[in-house]
Amino acid sequence: MNAAELDYLWLAACAPLSEKERHAVLRACGRALPPAELEKICAAVIQSAADGVYKGDGAPRAREAEAYLARLEKAGCFAVTLASADYPAALRAIPDPPLVLFCKGRRELLAARKFCIVGARSIPPWAAKTGTAIAAELAGRFAVVTGIAEGGDAAVIAGALPAGSLISVLPCGPDRDYPAAHAALKRQIAQQGLIISEYPLGMLSQKFTFHERNRVLAGLSEGVLVLAAGQKSGTLITADRALAYGRDVFALPHNAGAPQGAGCNELIKQGAYLCTDAGDVLAMFGMERAERSAPSLTEQEQKMLAVLRGAGEGHAAALAKAAGVPVWEAQATLSSLELKGLAARAGGNMYTALK
Repeated sequence: MNAAELDYLWLAACAPLSEKERHAVLRACGRALPPAELEKICAAVIQSAADGVYKGDGAPRAREAEAYLARLEKAGCFAVTLASADYPAALRAIPDPPLVLFCKGRRELLAARKFCIVGARSIPPWAAKTGTAIAAELAGRFAVVTGIAEGGDAAVIAGALPAGSLISVLPCGPDRDYPAAHAALKRQIAQQGLIISEYPLGMLSQKFTFHERNRVLAGLSEGVLVLAAGQKSGTLITADRALAYGRDVFALPHNAGAPQGAGCNELIKQGAYLCTDAGDVLAMFGMERAERSAPSLTEQEQKMLAVLRGAGEGHAAALAKAAGVPVWEAQATLSSLELKGLAARAGGNMYTALK
């Protein structure tokens, strides 16, 4: 790391400041002020601070930053600062970019084209399956950006991780496991994809870190797709940030009155692009869809799929009656359609068509 990078690293991870003071200094630094002005910035922003925060001699500061860099490397992590050549250009352009990204995994993904897919923690099964399918297809063209929570994030990870084109942005330090149940998944992402956080080692997630994380999700990406969101879902913050940054916003449509999709439907009303599969995203970016062979279907599957598409969503018993087959036979056929990616269980014995 050069001197400028070390200064940014020191400020983000080593400076003996309270969280409030640190954020005040980070806001004051922005992109325009060089790290060489660090002492003046600190003196202007901080009313009272511990001794040595803005001493004139920069050597101790450099030593602290180098020691911290060694800690990062020992943890298998690396830091990318605003002074680094591979800091993502799209993120650099937002009004309040992180001064440092603490990362673990495939550094080369920072240079890839990126598209964000997010969804609430509570997401209908059909929307989760659709999100997984979209993420899997887009992972061939973009590094897919998402969080690491349950629900929508987990569905996206399941689709994009096999290709290794996945970036998960954390609301905590890169060494912290949030949620704890996803500790093993986080390790897998770090091996096959990339973990990113603007928070240093040891930082726990807090309410404000989720809001700040959402701006990074939007800032990294060329567009954002929302899979599921209630009327007041925090997921909508990512969409709002994306709109503010001039990114394209897409939303998966939900049935009228479905609380888990009210936020998505509202986004579409406000001008977000309606998206039902990856082709909608690819077309918006001028990309041709790869040729895909349709799954072969038996006569029974074709008949049941036609009934299901006509109903949109229905109980297995009602679908069996409409198809004129026993319920047990309908359930077996619906399970087969589910395996072929053409149907999804929508809770209980309810099924919905995916394509």
